[in-house]
Amino acid sequence: MAKVTMPQLGESVAEGTIGKWLKQPGDHVAKYEPLLEVITDKVNAEVPSPFEGVLKEILVEEGATVPNDAEIAIIETADEGEAPKEAAAPPAAAAPANAAPAEEAPAAGPAGSDESNPATEARPPAAAATAAPAVSSTPAAPPSPAPAAALASTQVAATAVDAAPANGDPDARMTPAVRRLLREHQLNPAQIVGTGGGGRITRDDVLAVVESIRTGGTAAVPVMATAASPAPAPASAPASAPASQSPAAPSAPAIEFPEGADEVLLPMTQMRKGIAAQMTRALAVPHAYVHMEVDVSGLVRAREGAKRDYQAREGISLSYVPFIMKAAVEALRRYPAFNAHWTEQGLLAKRHINMGVAVAVDDGLLVPVVRDVDQLSISGLNRAIADVAARARAGKFRIDDFGGSTFTIDNTGWFGSNLTMPIINVPEVAILTMEAITKRPVVRETPDGDVIAIRPVMNMVLAIDHRANDGAQAASFLKFIKDRLESVGPETPVY
Repeated sequence: MAKVTMPQLGESVAEGTIGKWLKQPGDHVAKYEPLLEVITDKVNAEVPSPFEGVLKEILVEEGATVPNDAEIAIIETADEGEAPKEAAAPPAAAAPANAAPAEEAPAAGPAGSDESNPATEARPPAAAATAAPAVSSTPAAPPSPAPAAALASTQVAATAVDAAPANGDPDARMTPAVRRLLREHQLNPAQIVGTGGGGRITRDDVLAVVESIRTGGTAAVPVMATAASPAPAPASAPASAPASQSPAAPSAPAIEFPEGADEVLLPMTQMRKGIAAQMTRALAVPHAYVHMEVDVSGLVRAREGAKRDYQAREGISLSYVPFIMKAAVEALRRYPAFNAHWTEQGLLAKRHINMGVAVAVDDGLLVPVVRDVDQLSISGLNRAIADVAARARAGKFRIDDFGGSTFTIDNTGWFGSNLTMPIINVPEVAILTMEAITKRPVVRETPDGDVIAIRPVMNMVLAIDHRANDGAQAASFLKFIKDRLESVGPETPVY
């Protein structure tokens, strides 16, 4: 028997929550086929099976949090397939009996109902393993409910179905905590219109419907969902906007003040807790900044000349981001001390160039990784960014989308910013921002003297860990990127 363990999703991630088992005991699993979804502070990622065989036993229930390398499942591998067939029956039959009563309901619920975007309502990790029986003030149901109790539960659920119209998506995503809240109130996902990213059902969505049932009114959820649902990609994005990376600005959550209240506490979501912890660690690092203006006239012309044919050929928009990434890759090859991690023992230089790409989502900020970027063309980089950004918006990451980044690029210019002071994605030692491309009057030298010309200009800001590198090296590094970008033209190869 082969044992499946909890993988590590990132350098600073010590544990994960089981979001959803994609296979059940008795199912055949191919090697590298998605086996389960794991939730961390920021994301949920599909974990592939490390073995081929039959899933014999699930050791950790959905919603439970376990440390890295903990055993979570047992697979009978292909070379053990000749074992007696009757041996497969007990684990499969025992699985429901071993499951906690609070987690029985999902088996009858719609598929995908417990998928979770960055665990915004997930319980604190320390209490996760015991939270299931404690979330409700009502006594837990006995392990083997009597038929009469099951019938009563069905009747209550039927009443709730009648009370709330089925306007929602039965396959909507939600965290385990929200899924339990649905069960407590005898509701199903089809009765809730999710207002989270990608239609995800949040705790507030459920409570709004519960309140509407209690008062006999109509929940305001559908209106909220319209405002929060992802907008389609604009036909013509701002000059610096990588259409493949971020199709719309994240929606701002509404804040409602109770009558007579002058202030209201907004509890931190699990994603914000993760961001807060990471930013606290990052700001302990001594930051230094270098800023330069880049004349991107050639870059704009090159992209404008290639984007129509590229769209027709590849089916996606050609972004500015891969051009910047390509220039950064060349700079990292020339200045390898920036492609490194800081340790207390010294600077840990990295052979591979794995670039983090900051992606804004409704719940916060994610930094998935594009690996071995030095092996990719501009088109390959563009495709990789589009793929990882699509998974970010859908909340459906692969396990290798996180961890191991060596340098990060942030396209803050998508939102129209002209100057940003980025925070380093520790333990990396540098981060680069590309700001909005704007037309500005600039002075150019000609044989007849200086002239004022209108040019598309982009600010770039490099933040460095001053323990690892100094201002002179940082300025040289950024100047190299500036020169590479200003040399881009129609002859620059995309493929």
